[in-house]
Amino acid sequence: MNFSNTKSSQKTTSRIRSADEETRRLAFVRERALRDEVSLLNDARREGREEVARGMILKTEMDDSSIADIAQLSVDEVAHLRAETQRWDS
Repeated sequence: MNFSNTKSSQKTTSRIRSADEETRRLAFVRERALRDEVSLLNDARREGREEVARGMILKTEMDDSSIADIAQLSVDEVAHLRAETQRWDS
C-alpha cells in the first residue's frame, strides 16, 4: 500500500466533503433569500389590497362584501379595516 496515495486520497475526499458542505450552505442561504423575497412581495400585495379597500370604505357607500370581492380580501378583513378607518375618522 502506498501511504502517499492514501493520504492524497483522504485530502481529496476531505476537499470534496468541504465543497459539498459549502454548496449545501450556499443553496440553503439562497433558498432562504428567495423565500424572504416571496414573503415581502406577498406582504406588499396584501398592503395594496388593503389600501384599495380603505379607499373604497372612505369614498363609497359599498358594503363590505362588495369591497371584499373587488379588493380580494375576506369580508372579515374588510370589516376590520372599516372599524379601523372609523376610529381614525372619529
